[in-house]
Amino acid sequence: MKVVMILTSHDQLGDTGCKTGFWLEELAAPYYVFKEAGYEITLASPAGGQPPLDPKSNEPDFQTDDTRRFEADAEAQKALANTAKLADISQADFDTVFYPGGHGPMWDLAESPDSAALIESFLAADKPVALVCHAPGVLRHVKTPDGRPLVEGKKVTGFTNGEEAAVGLTEVVPFLVEDELQAKGGIYSKGPDWGPYIVQDGLLITGQNPASSADAARRLVEELGAPA
Repeated sequence: MKVVMILTSHDQLGDTGCKTGFWLEELAAPYYVFKEAGYEITLASPAGGQPPLDPKSNEPDFQTDDTRRFEADAEAQKALANTAKLADISQADFDTVFYPGGHGPMWDLAESPDSAALIESFLAADKPVALVCHAPGVLRHVKTPDGRPLVEGKKVTGFTNGEEAAVGLTEVVPFLVEDELQAKGGIYSKGPDWGPYIVQDGLLITGQNPASSADAARRLVEELGAPA
């Protein structure tokens, strides 16, 4: 099985002067779920090359066994430093796609025609798609074949308004994931703030927050089945 993980290239947290990017746990935990399932992993981002890490995600309070393993993993670090360009990624080369979150995707991937087209092509090919935390916001411009919002009438989750308020960024982010999914007609649900919570509706798998990232990856592996 082959999975492509799509990371953000955006490193500015609005006009705060602070840095953002992808959230390390949301890359590292799924990365090792896929590794242990025997999957071939490709990393990609809009700009290619080294994507920006949200510095907060590597602070001691947010480190996990998986993040420490990833930081010490020379093969993983080489892959991260040399991500493919999103525009060069074709669903025909992969069995599935996984979007880690972090605040960065809300600025670039959420507005990327390449990203929207890629997700649409995976679903059209009957291949599952998973997104966690802020990454479900990337679905905001993704359409069904008849031009309707993809999430309309679908069960979804993503970073909650309460979680965004808790990190003090409600007025900084370009939109709130919970509100946006509901505005597009999604049947949004959530678990307790910061607890693992995933939702699957057909080929679409979404996770609420960093703690949900490994579970979302496991659900994706269950959906595809491990390689023989």
